[in-house]
Amino acid sequence: MVSDEQRRVLDPERDTAALKALTHPLRIRLLGMLRQDGPATASELADRTGESSASTSYHLRVLAKYAFIAEAAHRDGRERRWKAVHTVTSWSNEAMESSAAGRAYVGLARRRQIDHLDASLTRHEADLAEGRLEREWVEPSGINDYLLRLTPESLVELWEVIARTLEELTARDEHDPRARRAAFVAAGLPLAAPLPTDGHTDDHAHTGGADHTDAPNGADRAESGAPRDPGGTR
Repeated sequence: MVSDEQRRVLDPERDTAALKALTHPLRIRLLGMLRQDGPATASELADRTGESSASTSYHLRVLAKYAFIAEAAHRDGRERRWKAVHTVTSWSNEAMESSAAGRAYVGLARRRQIDHLDASLTRHEADLAEGRLEREWVEPSGINDYLLRLTPESLVELWEVIARTLEELTARDEHDPRARRAAFVAAGLPLAAPLPTDGHTDDHAHTGGADHTDAPNGADRAESGAPRDPGGTR
């Protein structure tokens, strides 16, 4: 379970400047990399992102200004190392919807999560093909998508069930040597019914593209009322 000390909660009224600073694709990416891979220098992050070290250094200083990251212990005195201050960033969707800065950040963060899924799929396929993952991971891995018909209350309940289950499973497997880091990206995005063109709509239709029909990893699920930004604990 993520403690209060590990969580950065964004308030669109109190954190207007921090939100604007974070609403930048590279800054979100750098923060996610520090959370996922641990402390790094601007040069190391430049190599990983394809950016110049001057660019990553500047954006890291902006993140530090608003307390998303801080200086880490240095290996030597030549270059500053940075670490993430928190494990996850969370917020209220309803509060964010009330400001332009909040809406901009949430939209960008969600699209960055889609990028994270794409990158994770590419890495997963390469890890299997090149033998870095055991074959026992072939069957349980996958991506499913479903179009569900739910009330707002049921969608909230679904998020609570997912969060509770994730907490239980990660706690159970924490010290198991067979455990591996798994990218779990979820999406729950209500859609207005389309205007009927032939007098018929099917709100229960599967959206297609799933590589499992009954796999335990189930449907995609998105951030809840308190979502995490890319790289939070993934």
